[in-house]
Amino acid sequence: MSMLATPQSMTFAAPLALQGGGSIRDYHLSYETYGQLNADKSNAVLICHALNASHHVAGRYAGQDKSEGWWDNMIGPGKPVDTERFFVIGINNLGSCFGSTGPMHTNPDTGRIYGADFPVVTVEDWVNAQARLLDALGIAQLAAVMGGSLGGMQALSWTLQYPQRMRHAVVIASAPNLTAENIAFNEVARRAIVTDPDFHGGHFYQHGVVPKRGLRIARMIGHITYLSDDVMNEKFGRQLRDGLEPKYSTQEIEFQIESYLRYQGDKFSDYFDANTYLLITRALDYFDPARRHGASLTQALAQAQAKFLLVSFSTDWRFAPQRSREIVKALLDNRRSVAYAEIDAPHGHDAFLLEDPRYMGVVRSYFENIAKELA
Repeated sequence: MSMLATPQSMTFAAPLALQGGGSIRDYHLSYETYGQLNADKSNAVLICHALNASHHVAGRYAGQDKSEGWWDNMIGPGKPVDTERFFVIGINNLGSCFGSTGPMHTNPDTGRIYGADFPVVTVEDWVNAQARLLDALGIAQLAAVMGGSLGGMQALSWTLQYPQRMRHAVVIASAPNLTAENIAFNEVARRAIVTDPDFHGGHFYQHGVVPKRGLRIARMIGHITYLSDDVMNEKFGRQLRDGLEPKYSTQEIEFQIESYLRYQGDKFSDYFDANTYLLITRALDYFDPARRHGASLTQALAQAQAKFLLVSFSTDWRFAPQRSREIVKALLDNRRSVAYAEIDAPHGHDAFLLEDPRYMGVVRSYFENIAKELA
């Protein structure tokens, strides 16, 4: 039985300065905590989420079936990140559509829904907002910051923005920046959304519509990149959805993979916000800590003081192992403490969410060592 989770919210009146030059004020952040903060507040672990996730990291909601958090296999009593030892915090990022202030909320300066006027936010902005919430909780230093994919970028950014406030960084299936191919995938997905007639320049809320067609296509594109070719072939192959013979139609769903992608797109368009999708994918595009250091990741990571665990997966072509090895090399160049595991797993980028015993074992062992430091 999973532990019970309780959503919380915290409001911040003071403006938060943003990388893009603007600011946002009177915003709120949704968050959840699991476990108990110890007496000297040294056992806190921050979990950073990726694109399609939230502060609901683990546990379930009372009275709600199938409400487990997105990393419930990783975090909880007796799990790799053991909430009997650690106080775990999940925070929903600004601009999201899962509780924290986002494009669907009211702009206090105008009294109207933000929509497309919501400020562009970056990974660095999210980290600064997270730090503010931790200040309010009285947590001066984290035992660890952990995240997968975009969450891993946030964990990496924590080591640069607040090197004194964390002791360990756990960066999983991530990268020091996006490749041109990844930016291209994001741009195609964004164009699918903004060219949907129901998008209305990002102010679709006023028209009582949702650009579902664009969201469906964006999700289909993204989902293809999350799976490996081996998993797709094993799960779907060239199977037809109905019968053994094709219908010779250009419009009907013929193959099982088409049916699967349509299903994923339909489901996504029912709950995800179009402006949020644009904001988060652009934050992914912008993240590049080496940019201000002559494109040298070694120089960028020189200020990091944390110990690191990096994990990658052999069939993840969206955030390939080579990208994690770039981070490892830069850390070793700076003589930082780093452990690295490259897991031979068939599941593609989604592997960081799945329960591979080797992967879980690596994370469990690392957090057991952190717990020993606290003892």
